[in-house]
Amino acid sequence: MAEERVQRRLAAIVSADVVGYSRMMGEDEAGTLARLKALRSEFLHPKVAEHGGRIVKTTGDGTLIEFASAVDAVSHAVDVQRGMAERNAGVAEHEQIRLRIGINVGDVIIDGDDIHGDGVNVAARLEALAEPGGICVSAAVHDHVHGRLDVAFEDLGDQQVKNIASPVRVFQFQLEARGAGPLTDRTDPSRAPRRPAIAVLPFTNLSGDPEQEVFADGLTEDLITALSHWRSFSVIARNSTFAYKGTSPDIREVAAHLGVRYVLEGSVRRAGERIRITAQLIDGETGNHVWAERYDRNLTDFFDLQDEITQAIAARVEPEFSSAEQRRAHRRPVSDFAAWEWYQRGASALNELTPDSIEHARECFIRAIEIDPTDSGPYSALAFCHFRRIVDSYSESRQEELENVIRYARRAVALDDSDAFAHFVLGCGYAYLGQHARAIAEGRRAVELNPNHAAARMGLGIRLSYDGNPQEGIRHLELAVRLNPDGPHIELRLFNLAEAHLNNRDYEKAIEWARKSIARREDFPLPHLVLASALGHLGRSGEAQAALATALELRPNVFSNRKYSILYRRPEDSGHILDGLRKAGLRE
Repeated sequence: MAEERVQRRLAAIVSADVVGYSRMMGEDEAGTLARLKALRSEFLHPKVAEHGGRIVKTTGDGTLIEFASAVDAVSHAVDVQRGMAERNAGVAEHEQIRLRIGINVGDVIIDGDDIHGDGVNVAARLEALAEPGGICVSAAVHDHVHGRLDVAFEDLGDQQVKNIASPVRVFQFQLEARGAGPLTDRTDPSRAPRRPAIAVLPFTNLSGDPEQEVFADGLTEDLITALSHWRSFSVIARNSTFAYKGTSPDIREVAAHLGVRYVLEGSVRRAGERIRITAQLIDGETGNHVWAERYDRNLTDFFDLQDEITQAIAARVEPEFSSAEQRRAHRRPVSDFAAWEWYQRGASALNELTPDSIEHARECFIRAIEIDPTDSGPYSALAFCHFRRIVDSYSESRQEELENVIRYARRAVALDDSDAFAHFVLGCGYAYLGQHARAIAEGRRAVELNPNHAAARMGLGIRLSYDGNPQEGIRHLELAVRLNPDGPHIELRLFNLAEAHLNNRDYEKAIEWARKSIARREDFPLPHLVLASALGHLGRSGEAQAALATALELRPNVFSNRKYSILYRRPEDSGHILDGLRKAGLRE
């Protein structure tokens, strides 16, 4: 007897459920059932018919719907969420019915009136990822509707979901004001995604050597992985960008098609045992170069070279991206600002590290939080503002500032545990509380999350030096300088290296790095303190006294606020620095 043939078809599947259904049933079972029944008969089921869909089944609080078209499925979902926001207006919050919706396009197995298969399972997983009042769709759905519907979307990147073997690329559609308003076109600048996206195009092999094709593809894949560690932008998945392999596309068309603001492209060329790699970050709207760099290397160990170049490019892209976004924010009228622009304005002000600029940065980050309290970035940046006020002696209440550092950094970590900068700042706060083990743990967590984050490396290096392990700390601090040799606050990284060498009793190195820090920013008092202590230990009293006088002239309370006895775990280390300062003429 012939085996019965399995019937399949391609469909757009919508999975929807009621948020907080169990709670609502526990509070008012009869009332909840009555409201849900009325909602379905009066609104939800007619909307399915209106958009040409078919209700496959309803299960308690859930509904499974099939559409022949992804455009129809998304139009239906958007229409439903808009209507739900209108129906909930004026209703007591505990009685509101709010929906989550997930949409996928895929093969389904036909079983009478029912449908099964991974296409259905993915839709259900997307629904679970959606926020109340929101819609999550797969990349397949996004590709079908992109450019066809007037909707805003945010790329959430690849997500690992339950019982699905491969990660799912997820895009989120979210109504304004927690679902109360209409969706806007993605080109509306005041409603830009929280984190702009970057696409990494396959690096081009210019060698004519097929073996270099493997290197170019591997470099591209490693860059996609390395850049995905940054929380300031989203990175388009490999499957989407490798579709452009072997082509010479217009970058602006690529950016528009993929919905990204920036495109990273490059090339690989081999000549004998030398290899040249170029990389350029391009503004997807204008086609202008944001940053470009060339790397010439000897072709020795294939994989070591690939790792080195990946690290070098990944570390440079984020600062250049941030600078470009800050310039973009300064060109836009404040009246149009969304959370992202306030965050970038704050980051730009914070780079100046003056009392007024730090206060302005604080105000910008607070505005960003007021607009979007779910983003970890402004919280960790706000925590860093309070931390800098301690370090730079700009505050009269050290304890109050420390409480703010810990409070805001913890909030950032709670919102996004994968935010390396949030863990870095939290480690800074713990260090100034004298909680050395917790400070190091946060530093290691930050580096684990993003090995190419210069601030994370710097934070861990400092913490290790304070804990009595300056040799390991110096390795991380040197890498922090290599990762971002010209970016904002380079004088901080150079000062921290000087301080670690002083703690390692290498006075000549301490002097060398302190002077490098001073050369970058003469009015920064802390390297003058390190310079004074190192010169004091070497018996160069005249130079030591001059360095100490400069530090105190720049900031009279710099020594009292430094609190070396708290920063260093071992009394002999804090005592060693103080001994050098006493030899330089410090009167405590």
